[in-house]
Amino acid sequence: MNFTHAKKLAALALAGMMLAAFTAGCGGSSKQAADKKELTFSKSQGPYSDLFEKGVKPILEKKGYKITGKDMSDLLQADIVLNEGEVDFNVEQHTAYMENFNKKQGGHLVALTPIPTVPAGIYAGSKTKLEDLADGDTIAVPNDASNTARAYALLQKAGWIKLDPKKDLATVTQQDIVENPHHLKFTEMKSLNIPSVRTDFSFIVITGSIVYNAKIDPSTALLKETILPHLLLQLVVADKNKDAQWARDIVEAYHSKEFADYMAKNNTGLWYDPNNDKKSK
Repeated sequence: MNFTHAKKLAALALAGMMLAAFTAGCGGSSKQAADKKELTFSKSQGPYSDLFEKGVKPILEKKGYKITGKDMSDLLQADIVLNEGEVDFNVEQHTAYMENFNKKQGGHLVALTPIPTVPAGIYAGSKTKLEDLADGDTIAVPNDASNTARAYALLQKAGWIKLDPKKDLATVTQQDIVENPHHLKFTEMKSLNIPSVRTDFSFIVITGSIVYNAKIDPSTALLKETILPHLLLQLVVADKNKDAQWARDIVEAYHSKEFADYMAKNNTGLWYDPNNDKKSK
């Protein structure tokens, strides 16, 4: 064997060792990520982060997890940082919103389990009873697509309008109203702004997180929605983490007896819990 050939063999052997080390390191890193005990979630000033911290986080801490909330200004930002891997999960959105994010932002988020959800409701504006409805009354509804649709579905439940039966309730718009016998006038606006101008309208439609943030008593809802499956809040993670042990443990915590007991003691009518239906109604 000449010297040049020996050098080539040595170089190939070194390259092989480096590749093996790199592969092992990646595998170890991947396993470490799947089994990690320190988690970060995108946190909002709303009922869902609050419920997670009070009812679910203690269960996970008993399993050795350390969980930190990272404050987010809005749900779009929360999904962006989740998609980019800056946080591990969030508990702030329903499937309809997540799918819209994935489509418009090129996201790779997945829903793992439905979690307790605060229903949208019709609340008093200048009028305090559903039977006070009169021709020409004004109604404020959310202006983001998925919540606009659920508002019109709720108004149909109230018997105030009729929607095109051929259309999916998940995507209906004002243009899909086929009957409006009271000639109601709808103003679509940012959800956060609705409570502050509620008396400017005969009635308002607001979602659960807005009810919570505006400190409105949920028991004052004149009518609550029947929550459609795509509007149930979800535990959401990046697709690459859907099978991680920590993700499975969070799912398990939401389905645990300990959490069911917490909900039984603390649900004052605010929540609909799809995983423990009898105790949430």
